[in-house]
Amino acid sequence: MLKRYSYLLVAALLATATARAQTAPPETRPLLGFEPASAATELQLEKQFDAQLKADNLRQWMKRMAAHPHHVGSPYDKDNAEFMAALFKSWGYETRIDVSYVLFPTPKLRALELVAPTRYVAGLAEKPVAEDATSGQTAEQLPTYNAFSKDGDVTAELVFVNYGVPKDYEELERRGIDVKGKIVIAKYGGSWRGIKPKVAAEKGAIGCLIYSDPKDDGYAQGDVYPKGPFKPETGAQRGSVMDMPTFPGDPLTPGYGSTKNAKRLDLSKATTLTQIPCLPISYGDAQPLLAALAGPMAPADWRGALPIPYHLGPGPAKVHLQLAFNWKTEPIYNVIATLKGSTLADEWIMRGNHHDAWVNGASDPLSGMVAELEEARALGELVKTGWRPKRTIMFCAWDGEEPGLLGSTEWAETNAKAIQEHVVAYLNTDNSDRGFLGVSGSHTLEKFFNQVGRDVPDPEKAGMSIIERRRAYDLVEGSPDAQKDARDRPDLRIGALGAGSDYSPYIQHLGVPSMNVGFGGEGQGGEYHSIFDSFDDFTRFKDPTFAYGVALAQTMGRCVLRLADADVLPFEFQNFSNTVAKYGTEVKQLAETMRTETDKQAKLLTENRYEAVADPTKTLLPPKAKEAVPYLNFAPLDNALLKLEQSAQAYAQARKANSTLPAGRQKELDQLLYQAEQLLLSTEGLPRRPWYRHQIYAPGFYTGYGVKTLPGIREAVEERKWAEADEQIKRTAAAVERFSAQVSRAAAVAAPGPAQ
Repeated sequence: MLKRYSYLLVAALLATATARAQTAPPETRPLLGFEPASAATELQLEKQFDAQLKADNLRQWMKRMAAHPHHVGSPYDKDNAEFMAALFKSWGYETRIDVSYVLFPTPKLRALELVAPTRYVAGLAEKPVAEDATSGQTAEQLPTYNAFSKDGDVTAELVFVNYGVPKDYEELERRGIDVKGKIVIAKYGGSWRGIKPKVAAEKGAIGCLIYSDPKDDGYAQGDVYPKGPFKPETGAQRGSVMDMPTFPGDPLTPGYGSTKNAKRLDLSKATTLTQIPCLPISYGDAQPLLAALAGPMAPADWRGALPIPYHLGPGPAKVHLQLAFNWKTEPIYNVIATLKGSTLADEWIMRGNHHDAWVNGASDPLSGMVAELEEARALGELVKTGWRPKRTIMFCAWDGEEPGLLGSTEWAETNAKAIQEHVVAYLNTDNSDRGFLGVSGSHTLEKFFNQVGRDVPDPEKAGMSIIERRRAYDLVEGSPDAQKDARDRPDLRIGALGAGSDYSPYIQHLGVPSMNVGFGGEGQGGEYHSIFDSFDDFTRFKDPTFAYGVALAQTMGRCVLRLADADVLPFEFQNFSNTVAKYGTEVKQLAETMRTETDKQAKLLTENRYEAVADPTKTLLPPKAKEAVPYLNFAPLDNALLKLEQSAQAYAQARKANSTLPAGRQKELDQLLYQAEQLLLSTEGLPRRPWYRHQIYAPGFYTGYGVKTLPGIREAVEERKWAEADEQIKRTAAAVERFSAQVSRAAAVAAPGPAQ
């Protein structure tokens, strides 16, 4: 519960938001990219759009589409695609279903048992509940498993590794514990699931188990399902463990589309499969295994909420893990619905959400998919009144997202040339529920999105926009940096994109400006990737009235409408410049902090004082000595950031001085604006993962979904690869300079007078 001052703060922000609304009537609010007259027309159109939105449509579509499991390869997955295609066609869209053929393994054998010091056979099954109408569809459900785990039959001692991230293994090493030849058991959380078997294999483990501890996801949070929303004893999280930080998409067609006749790698050559067998289990199945461990007690912050002492092992617990999979190629169905633009048809606005799920998938992904459908329906109604978008709008329903962004990646790789020539922006949603706005994306769209969010009312806070409610949350609950930004910046700072949904191929491989938007924070629960992600669960605990589903449709509908109809595309570069400069400061501070810590550690080790300082009980080994951190040359990056600041300012001044451009220059400017992001790509890509080409944003090699900004530099510094860090500074600086030169060209076209 928020403290009393939190409520006072929210109340103050509510009053501020209301005052702003009173002093700035909606019809007079400026819109980035619109001249005053066309801005007024646009705002009126958005009122008509809002009037069309109906929560009951979202409810009925979710109930229908979540009625059966619809994973890749299932009959209902195809049925849902055909259902959506029929809807789009009925609303006036040119609609087709594009089919790709992808590797999708399903389990044919799963076995886990504790063989010493006692015996326990894991159930590996989720127990249906009477209160959930679809949880008992056992014959149609995929069992609990990790897709793209390796086949294997292993028996070994067990070691508890906390969340199984690199720093956890450092703690084990300090306790003299080696996982080589062992099976590890890790908690969900702390990183994306695929990082856990990846790091375990690097450390020499031969198998990996992953469970959700009730401290993080279960009865320690509140009542479990169906009484409450949290994970019950038999609940388990399915999910892919493909090495997506290397590349997403079909493992057998790396970098090119998996069309029916595409050349495919032999399975033994696929580099994004795990190197060891990996299996998710429930906390009910995890408890007997953990209870059988001996050895040192786990650090206090590693211990969960199970009623057992948390020991590290290894042993005497010994487990047998056996997995075998059907390595089949399955069709996936991407629904593409197009509304052609009237005057700028060769500029495309793409709006996407995936439709496949691990089981019934009401929250993930249908909460976002049904909002997208309602946006498309409402736009179809506007067309009936005589409106037509200037630019082409494409609504996409992706298949195969859950196993590894298969549908969106394969479609992007198949159509890469057309995408880079025509796509203005890609707008993504995924699962969404009640609560606070969450938005990440290209910071060239940050000011644009702030104007969108300014004009969408929050469903639960009358008189407050979704942006202002998010600002209130950041002021109270945010990190120190988020609190400072919320106080000091006129615009809400949006997050950076890592991985985890279908925007990844568009921004990180092809350089398309992208955004990912949703709501959350109040629809708590442990249904994720389980049989309990159902219509019954969603309508009880997530968004019962679909009010936030409508808010999502209002938000994304405005994004689509404004991008489609703007006189000049609403890109802005000063916020981007400010944000990238912040990233530059962070990587420099990272290197300096590492230098200070390394010097301090070296001094303590030299003086043989480390144990006395860090471990008075003398039960830990001293850390290994680390190489000194050199002084890196950040001058190329600093100079590039200065050029970026100057070009961003020049463009802002040009647009301010000249808001009206002739049609020919508008089109020339548009292309310069939306293709600028492509200049932040490098042809070489990131070290050891060339598929990721963006030099500003990428998923972390050891974080998975989590973003690394200035990734080439940051990860080289974190991994103490100093020569690589110097090279990545130069490469990143070159990308920023290319981008700055494009912004300067845009400023010249936008400036008053004849085109320059």
